[in-house]
Amino acid sequence: MVRFRYQDYAHGHTRKEMTLSATEFLRRFLLHVLPAGFMRVRHYGLLANRQKHEKLARCWEVLGCRPSPVFAPRPEESVPERIKRLTGVDITRCPVCGTGPMCIIERLAAVAPDTS
Repeated sequence: MVRFRYQDYAHGHTRKEMTLSATEFLRRFLLHVLPAGFMRVRHYGLLANRQKHEKLARCWEVLGCRPSPVFAPRPEESVPERIKRLTGVDITRCPVCGTGPMCIIERLAAVAPDTS
């Protein structure tokens, strides 16, 4: 028998414990092992994260197509600008009077949540 702990993301990231027979544990474990010579696709190729935009742009060029608006590069925008564009709410303005800009008075240190 093999007993191990895991985190159940479907139920609020709770830690659980499972006991399996050794053969069942090995069967499940080996489902994640690739055969010799195989590579995980997510780490390379056209959609590899490192040069995805350049490679996709080259693909569109070779195909003689125009990129979909979803793939068109957007100009960089700040978080307040993005929130205003998406919601119409200007978070830099005072929520009470709506005229003056908000200013930082104090920053509070982050506190780790209690996981007990």
